Amino acid sequence: MEKLKKITQQLRDPLTGCPWDIEQTFDSIAYCSIEEAYEVVEAIEEKDYEQLKSELGDLLFQVIFHSEIANEKNLFNFDDIVESISTKLISRHPHVFGDEKINDAKTQTDQWEKKKLEEIKSAGGHKSILDGIGKNQTALNTAFKIGKRARSVGFDWNDTDGVVLKIREELSELTEAMDSKNQSSIEEEMGDLLFTMVSLSRHLSKNPETALRKATNKFEKRFKLMEKKLEQENKEFSELSFDDMTTLWNLVKQKK
Repeated sequence: MEKLKKITQQLRDPLTGCPWDIEQTFDSIAYCSIEEAYEVVEAIEEKDYEQLKSELGDLLFQVIFHSEIANEKNLFNFDDIVESISTKLISRHPHVFGDEKINDAKTQTDQWEKKKLEEIKSAGGHKSILDGIGKNQTALNTAFKIGKRARSVGFDWNDTDGVVLKIREELSELTEAMDSKNQSSIEEEMGDLLFTMVSLSRHLSKNPETALRKATNKFEKRFKLMEKKLEQENKEFSELSFDDMTTLWNLVKQKK
């Protein structure tokens, strides 16, 4: 870490550093953290562990870069960041660093959210338990986190059966909205259905963002196989009927 911190300080040196690195601010490189995080996820999904090592380094550099900017402004430094996360981890894992007993991951997740709620209350002022989730999350992750936070105070279905019933209810309401051709209602009911689907993924301990990314990647790979098959047969999609496309889709699905 000291080596990386020293390199970053040299890059930021006003006299001898890199012109690009010197002029960067919190705001100007904020997007880089998001990009690097997604590249970490991609390497994990592709099981490319050599690439994962590189991408984790890029992501770590973002932390060091921001901490150096903060240090220059006398806001905080890297050691403060380490102390902050260490304190948080110890506080939120009393079953590891204290006397509480937790035997399963689901209970621990609930306890984690309860600890967050305690921190919000101890901060003082009138705050919602839904505060602090983050405004720049994807919609799926935001819905997932809001559901977990609501569960921390008991506002949730007891089991997956209740969620499935709600999904059927929301689907029925969406169908009615589609029949009415009311665009505003269609959008609203579609949102309700998606939100409930996220709740189901939470009950099944599956991250909806990950599940959708995998489904999207699978679709992309299969669609490209369809394109390759048509190219081999010197055909275009425009020449196929919907039934022909379905047959082709089912054919490429059989390929691993």
